[in-house]
Amino acid sequence: MTKPQTHENRGISARLLDQPYLLLILAPLFWGGNVVAAKLVVGEIDPFLLLAARCVGATLFILPFAWPYLKADWPVIRRTWPQLMAFGFVGYALFNVLLYLGLSTTSGVNAAIVQASLPMLILLANFVVFRARAKVLQIVGVIIAISGVMLTATHGNLGRILTLDINVGDGFVILACLAYTAYTLALRFRPDVHMMSFMAVAFSGAAISGVIMLQLFGNGVGQFATIPSMSVTVWIVLIYVMIFPSMFSQVAYARAVDLVGPNRAAPSHNLIPVFGAIGSVLILGERLELYHYLAAAIIIGGIVLAEWAARRRR
Repeated sequence: MTKPQTHENRGISARLLDQPYLLLILAPLFWGGNVVAAKLVVGEIDPFLLLAARCVGATLFILPFAWPYLKADWPVIRRTWPQLMAFGFVGYALFNVLLYLGLSTTSGVNAAIVQASLPMLILLANFVVFRARAKVLQIVGVIIAISGVMLTATHGNLGRILTLDINVGDGFVILACLAYTAYTLALRFRPDVHMMSFMAVAFSGAAISGVIMLQLFGNGVGQFATIPSMSVTVWIVLIYVMIFPSMFSQVAYARAVDLVGPNRAAPSHNLIPVFGAIGSVLILGERLELYHYLAAAIIIGGIVLAEWAARRRR
């Protein structure tokens, strides 16, 4: 399944947007970096403020690049802006705020294992809603990749799964996964606008949602005034999450779903802990253990198997 861009492509960036495998590596690479970035500022910035600043900053960053496409697509945007903004609310703001809430009351192990269910949720939902069948080997590949994620999350001891405590935080993480599953499936109904137009309007919806959440559930929009006095580390993290996990990852993933469909794009989510572990070693000074290498090999092998199965002729 491929879906070419409606608009004529020009330049290196356009050619990049036609490379689904590269896009499905870049998206989890930047998302994995988001985990590392969040660890760097734990306790320094309120999660709701981080979400709101991230979404507002991403919107302001993308608008100059998207402006020519917004003008060209304006007739469609004028008719479909509520739908476009809903993508931003569900896929960006709602997913992240539910994940933040979950992480505040559950362990990282629990959260990682719950998020490992995301590819399977996408395959299942795609079948239930659209009757899109996944091949047996494709499902096997996803399960293998998930087992690699669990190996990482349990620090090489899968027996820890039996001792995990289930709490309300796990419920929030599950809801976050369901929100992103809905976003992924809904991408097939994305209005026929350029990717840059889509991202600009969607992020506008996420920014509005983030500011409302900050006012209702955080310490209020007045917290934006505290950002200039925050540490250099917080500023670096804010710039990173505004640009890479927020914009580049979302553009890469949405375009990849356009090109290969949600079933084939789903297993790439299991690369997030691989890149997160690498980032933790390089930036946070953590150590790589033997199980990290084994888990990475299992995850990559499962993803390759799932993609090979999807490409085989029936």
